[in-house]
This record gives sequence, structure tokens and C-alpha cells, in this order.
Amino acid sequence: MTTLVYTTIDSSIGELLLLGDGRTLHGLHMQDGRKAVRVEPGWTRFDEPFGDVIEQLRAYLAGRRFGFDVPVRLQGTQFQLRVWNALREVPYGETLSYGELAGGIGRTEAARAVGHANGSNPISVIVPCHRLVGADGTLVGYGGGLERKQFLLSLEAARSLSRTPGTSGSRSEDVRS
Repeated sequence: MTTLVYTTIDSSIGELLLLGDGRTLHGLHMQDGRKAVRVEPGWTRFDEPFGDVIEQLRAYLAGRRFGFDVPVRLQGTQFQLRVWNALREVPYGETLSYGELAGGIGRTEAARAVGHANGSNPISVIVPCHRLVGADGTLVGYGGGLERKQFLLSLEAARSLSRTPGTSGSRSEDVRS
């Protein structure tokens, strides 16, 4: 069994709980939202392994970074993993509807299931679940609260116009079920 370590940071979107194994990020949770995560008794507070994640998050939230290249470990059903990996392909500053994402993974009838999988995303911001919107473009369903979703989308919209090539970072390929 892997020992899990965690840290918390204050950010412009509230307190964030980071969870991992010392090498790979397993969770990024908005503690001020509807889905705060309780620190489990077996977890150990250890700030050091999260230095790179914290640096990238701060740069992203300051509008200086357009992507992440930290190793992540996503655990879920095969369907959830398909949704979360598809989310990681939605470009910075853009949005998709739940139905569009469902169609993109070959499950046009599964918009509600995509919404459920999106709501179960364990690594918010880095796996950009905030980029999904309702069919009519309205903001719906965000565990961190709609005000945080609006903040993230507004940040990306403002910065995507001034984005320069080569500053996005790449995504990690360490995804396991």
C-alpha cells in the first residue's frame, strides 16, 4: 500500500489540498467548494514533494502558465478515465459542452454520464473540468462552486488572447486505472 502525503496551499481560488505519493499527484481539491476532502488519518503532511505542482499552479493562477506538466495518477472506471483524458485535451481558453465531450469520446448519448464523471474528477484545475459548460454555454455543475469556475474561465479567456507559443507545458502520461 502506498503512503499518501498531502499539503495545503492558499490560492486565489481558496485553499487547495494536494495529495500524492511523493512522486505523482493523486488529488487536487478545492477545500472551499462543495466537495471539500477530509484529511485521512493515514495521510502524512509533507510539503516538499509538491514544490513543482505549487509553482505551476501559482504561475497558472497568475496567468503566466497555460498548461501543466506534473505527473498525475488518475484512478477511476474506464469511462471516467476516458472523460478525464478527453478533458486534458480541451485547449486552454476554450470550452466544450458535456454533449460535445460525450460525442468526442464516441458516446453521444452519454452527456449526463460525462457530467457525473466530470464531477468525480480528483485533480481539479490540472484536469480542467472547469472547461465544460451547458449545451447553451451557461455555467453549470462545478464542485468548486460556480464563482470559481467563472474565475478560471475568465482567467483563461483573458490570457488566451495574449498567449505566446512555447509556454503551455505538456501533460503527463502517467494515468492508471
